[in-house]
Amino acid sequence: MKRLFIALVASSFLVAPTAFAQPQSASFEVAQVKERHVERNVYKHGNTKIVEKKVVVKKKRWSRGHRMSQTERRRTHTVSDYRRYKLRQPPRGQQWVRVDNDFLLISVATGVIAGIVAAN
Repeated sequence: MKRLFIALVASSFLVAPTAFAQPQSASFEVAQVKERHVERNVYKHGNTKIVEKKVVVKKKRWSRGHRMSQTERRRTHTVSDYRRYKLRQPPRGQQWVRVDNDFLLISVATGVIAGIVAAN
């Protein structure tokens, strides 16, 4: 009986952290920077010119509550025909913008993201 009790207590210490773990969803993901970095190496071999390119692309995952900077807001496209994309009408003071393949509902004044919809 004592061994059974000790085994149950030991297993509860192992199972407890997994019971409280939250599933990963789009609203909890950490924002990652999207950059396009191009390295060029140019070599001359006789009369020919050899160009080697290395492109590194890092994508960004948006999250609610993230504040978009002015440079990020310049790269967005404002969506005025939101019904075409089956989006709800934005509340007063907010607008839909399209970034890459995502639709973001942002506040016009502050740039805080209020909602995220992934496009198909």
